[in-house]
Amino acid sequence: MSSICRSPAWERMAPRPPRGLVPALVWGLSLFCSLPGPVWLQPSPPPQSSPPTEPHPCHTCRGLVDSFNKGLERTNRDNFGGGNTAWEEEKLSKYKDSETRLVEVLENVCSKSDFECHRLLELSEELVESWWFHKQQEAPDLFQWLCSDSLKLCCPSGTFGPSCLPCPGGTEKPCGGYGHCEGEGTRGGSGHCDCQAGYGGEACGQCSLGYFEVERNASHLVCSACFGPCARCSGPEESNCLQCKRGWALHHLKCVDIDECGTERANCGADQFCVNTEGSYECRDCAKACLGCMGAGPGRCKKCSPGYQQEGSYRCVCAEGYKQIEGICVKEQIPESAGFFSEMTEDELVVLQQMFFGVIICALATLAAKGDLVFTAIFIGAVAAMTGYWLSERSDRVLEGFIKGR
Repeated sequence: MSSICRSPAWERMAPRPPRGLVPALVWGLSLFCSLPGPVWLQPSPPPQSSPPTEPHPCHTCRGLVDSFNKGLERTNRDNFGGGNTAWEEEKLSKYKDSETRLVEVLENVCSKSDFECHRLLELSEELVESWWFHKQQEAPDLFQWLCSDSLKLCCPSGTFGPSCLPCPGGTEKPCGGYGHCEGEGTRGGSGHCDCQAGYGGEACGQCSLGYFEVERNASHLVCSACFGPCARCSGPEESNCLQCKRGWALHHLKCVDIDECGTERANCGADQFCVNTEGSYECRDCAKACLGCMGAGPGRCKKCSPGYQQEGSYRCVCAEGYKQIEGICVKEQIPESAGFFSEMTEDELVVLQQMFFGVIICALATLAAKGDLVFTAIFIGAVAAMTGYWLSERSDRVLEGFIKGR
């Protein structure tokens, strides 16, 4: 049975600083000293960034060649097409393949911050010059001649690895056209096909889990998604399921959700409760007022945590200096130090008083008998006072004290 647990009012009160200048200063100093050190003197270290990944040398070489080709277009546009065709043919025909043009292109082929490009250009500058002056006619494709054939940094399209092996699915249509061949065009990579969503297999030639085949021919495959919880299906409808995903059960060609919270499949902690979700479940923490619970909030507790009680019940906690007697907080009596009369009863004290008064009256009577007027007057007053005391409502108690004192 669940119960609502609430915190007692005294426990919910926030601490307040003491009143008065000196107590407040002491309280503030103690709060300051409890802080975790002089953090203002310890600047936080800069965030650690992961080291940048260097591009594959083939990609660097391709970028260098692309920039070189753009430089050729720029120098061709800047130095030709001025309108005087005869003069251009006569005076500038040699500029096309000149060293001057090559230097102009190479000066701008790498950006200032591209370290990899500058390093590759330094290693291959003689090869570029050789191609420029001697190989352009027989090898017009600079990328193929420099990056693939000479430096052996790249492979032809559709191939990968040190030996430029064909990617799965062939060089014409790597990975069937439905994925990417890892390392394609470079001397690295594994050649593994990273297929598009819905496609799988070594060469992305089949539909993956959760998809069904809509159309297929010798060069074409179309895969479409099954209905949500279906792992395998024959069509897109809810009733086309052949196998269900984890957390679902097949029932009449439909996948129905398994309530893990109502079975022993859920594995939640002692201070957690289970919430069923589609195809799975979640374990959520109980309210802090609960020791075990069956749901969210303090109203679903199995038991209450210490310091909390069920709604409608209470627990009296007395303040310091008070103690609980029959459900009521009463002030504690601080015992005084033991004296001569601390062990005597009230009746014994009354008898002692009467004996003391008797001794005083006897002494006064003796002095009065000697004729001393002052002591005679004191004696008469004391006798009158004692007479009044004896005739008062306490006379019975005094007589009883005398009797007990015998």
